[in-house]
Amino acid sequence: MTVQADAARRRIEELLRAEEELILPRWHAIAKAPADELREIYLALLSGFQEGEDLTEVRGALAELSRSRARQGHTPSDTARAVFGLKEAVYETVERDGTAEALLGFTWFSRLIDDLGLFTFESYASAREKIILDQAEQLLELSTPVVKLWDGIVAVPLVGTLDSARTQVVMEKLLQTLVDNGAEHAVIDITGVPAVDTQVAQHLLKTVFAARLMGAECVISGIRPQIAHTIVTLGIEFGDIVTKASLADALAYMLRRRGIEISQAERPRIAVRTEHR
Repeated sequence: MTVQADAARRRIEELLRAEEELILPRWHAIAKAPADELREIYLALLSGFQEGEDLTEVRGALAELSRSRARQGHTPSDTARAVFGLKEAVYETVERDGTAEALLGFTWFSRLIDDLGLFTFESYASAREKIILDQAEQLLELSTPVVKLWDGIVAVPLVGTLDSARTQVVMEKLLQTLVDNGAEHAVIDITGVPAVDTQVAQHLLKTVFAARLMGAECVISGIRPQIAHTIVTLGIEFGDIVTKASLADALAYMLRRRGIEISQAERPRIAVRTEHR
């Protein structure tokens, strides 16, 4: 750095420290962000200058600002503009100072804030992506309940498409419920699954085999005529896995396996009320 450039930078630092009480309120008015957050960033910036432009602390403060605004639903542009607003607030102070060093130093300061603004934009994007992924996982959890039908019998009523991610959630929740309840029988009901192809069948088989490893017998229910036709057409083999047309048929089968006989007149009409675990 040349002597002139070094003097220009030092003049900006001097102005930032001397005019803090003027710059901060002006930045707050421009950025429309919480004053305490802006002050934390401002002080981290001054601290970084003092440490020879070590901006680790200020980047950490900006990352936290990005996460906070992402959670609150602000746009990435608004978040970046909150950082860029510091340039406008500082420029007004530089204009009042009017020295050549201050004007030259503002060019350096402007490039620095541009870099921090881009960092803030990227941090916001990462934070928002994580929020979306977390919400997707929560929706998977909510859309995959495990219900107790009878002592020792649980059911997983599936609704919608069954993909790899959801299969993993189904297996984890089913296996955990088998452990928690000591259940020996499980029904996987696909009445709400719109279509069964080879991939969906493989996902079902994985879930059944995982439950078997835990010592539980599984039945797949909800095999409608259209589903049965598709399975036969595709040549999908369920092997020795028991399949039933309805959840009621599956429950009756499981009860017989447990030595409980139910007559046709006593046979329940099951309407599953799911409770999210």
